[in-house]
Amino acid sequence: MTKTGTQIMGLSKMNPAKARRLAAFNEIDIYPVTCEQRSRSRNDEEIVRSVIEGGAKIIQFRDKISKPSVLFEKAKKIQTICRKSNVLLIINDHIDIAMAVDADGVHLGQEDMPITVAQKLMPDKIVGGSTHTLHEALLAQNTGADYINIGPIFPTRTKGDSDEYLGPDVITSICSHITIPFTVMGGINMDNIGNVLEKGARKIAVISGITESGNVPKTVQDLREKILTFSTDNP
Repeated sequence: MTKTGTQIMGLSKMNPAKARRLAAFNEIDIYPVTCEQRSRSRNDEEIVRSVIEGGAKIIQFRDKISKPSVLFEKAKKIQTICRKSNVLLIINDHIDIAMAVDADGVHLGQEDMPITVAQKLMPDKIVGGSTHTLHEALLAQNTGADYINIGPIFPTRTKGDSDEYLGPDVITSICSHITIPFTVMGGINMDNIGNVLEKGARKIAVISGITESGNVPKTVQDLREKILTFSTDNP
């Protein structure tokens, strides 16, 4: 049975609300991630509206700087925008914020709350995890992650250790061993997105390649076109 077939069978057996969210997640292509500090003086709400205008079906609210009270207020505003457009909202790191604003899920790093705990606290939500190695990917899958992210694929300025990156070959070396959906992230833009598509990635997370654009909706549209065209030509 194919991975898609297995996923469909799994969806039929789970919480209906979670099944709807995962079904929507399975349909995403571009996965924009916010970063207000790299948004050309635009705030996160402006970026969210722009990526939705460009056709994005999911947003990850990522803010590594603001205090919890500020994060909560920003997340509430972004959730309102996402709900009006039927767009999934994933909160980076902060499961309490995700629960407080009734987001669609949370994305956890290696040093965040364990995935098993997050699944117990949010049984009807999506729980994703960042991974950098096959060991981490398998551990995330085996402890209940709904999806994993693989990265950073290319050098990225959104992390302090931007000189350390995995390269696109890591995609095939990891994804061939997992059965859950995966995203890829780290320094991906219009110039190199073809490299990750060729390695099998179809859900592409992008931060500065979108947030630093002078025309965010157009950039999102162009990235989506690259993904969809490649997916059609390489089913």
